[in-house]
Amino acid sequence: MTAEPFTRNLDFSTNYNFRDVGGYAGLGGRTVRWRRLFRADSLHRLGEADTAAFTALGVRTVIDLRRPFEVARHGRVPHSDGLDYRNIVLEHVDWEQVAYPEGTVHERWLADRYLNFIEDGQKALAESLRILADPDAAPVVVHCMAGKDRTGTVCALALALLGVSDADIAADYALTEPAMASLTAHLLRTNPEVVQGNEHMFDSPAAAMLLFLADLRERHGSVEAYAREIGVTGPEIATLRAHLLEG
Repeated sequence: MTAEPFTRNLDFSTNYNFRDVGGYAGLGGRTVRWRRLFRADSLHRLGEADTAAFTALGVRTVIDLRRPFEVARHGRVPHSDGLDYRNIVLEHVDWEQVAYPEGTVHERWLADRYLNFIEDGQKALAESLRILADPDAAPVVVHCMAGKDRTGTVCALALALLGVSDADIAADYALTEPAMASLTAHLLRTNPEVVQGNEHMFDSPAAAMLLFLADLRERHGSVEAYAREIGVTGPEIATLRAHLLEG
């Protein structure tokens, strides 16, 4: 078994869910490039002690999927020369307004939230995919608050367009699970109302992502068909594949 050339999970002092989505098998046996696309929890927590490590990644673009009130309340990634910050708001139903009665099938509840993203959040998803398709924007970090749901949906769509299998997409999504223990501990210390009563929002079972991808295809035919429906062009999809796949 060949060792991976890079570490998938990146350690920062106050970011708990920062990782590279490279290394997965894609179209035609090609591999998703390392150090071109990262996913993360909110970068407003990126501390001074982490600046050098973050700078060393050479990140050119940050896609922040949070809503305006989240950015206003918590802040954004620190300013730096050459860093293009994009607050691309992914519209969605407020999760706290969605019932979670006893007996709810948890994976189904989560998958339905992601289906809501691809309907209400089409503008943000299309814009995010266009940025990911631009080689001059890379390396790119996509993040939301926990780096799990909105971020997970953008990354799932991108990886699917690159030909990554549903199993690998779901496995990547599930890597958030161990990070949530550290993140929820931090939130319970600093902002406990975010977690308390919302514990069902803080895990990432692979089955939820598999349900979501299957339902998306049932509704739209394929991830590529969905991307085209929301305005991502064929040439943009081709460029995405050209620069994010090895070879």
